[in-house]
Amino acid sequence: MSGGGTTLRLESADPPPWLLRPAALLAAGTARVLTRLPPARLRRVLAFASRGARPATADQALRARNAVVYVSLACAGPRCLQRSVAAALLCRLGGTWPQWCTGVVTEPFGAHAWVAVNGEPVGEDAAHVRAFHVIMTVPPRR
Repeated sequence: MSGGGTTLRLESADPPPWLLRPAALLAAGTARVLTRLPPARLRRVLAFASRGARPATADQALRARNAVVYVSLACAGPRCLQRSVAAALLCRLGGTWPQWCTGVVTEPFGAHAWVAVNGEPVGEDAAHVRAFHVIMTVPPRR
């Protein structure tokens, strides 16, 4: 965009099954509330939510991520924190949990949040995510 403006990039996703959409909306709405918490408290809430869950597969995590992107404009847009929390919560509703991560880069400063499986980012440009230094993570916990 010319003139110094910023272009808003929205992700797109294939429509999830009808039965998954209400759960995706619930996860996106809950994530919106949770992302207003201070970081340490958000981490504790997510750690509690992850307890007893099986580790998510890459397909399960991607399905959840795509579902929340499809049903929520905020999750499809620049709100990576809400998108990652919503994807993790939607996985949890199915009995699984991905690795939830946040990280920073310093030059220039930037922050990002994502879900991963076996250390690999899901639904993200892996090269872009690898530039971030992970500062907080919530892995699956049995």
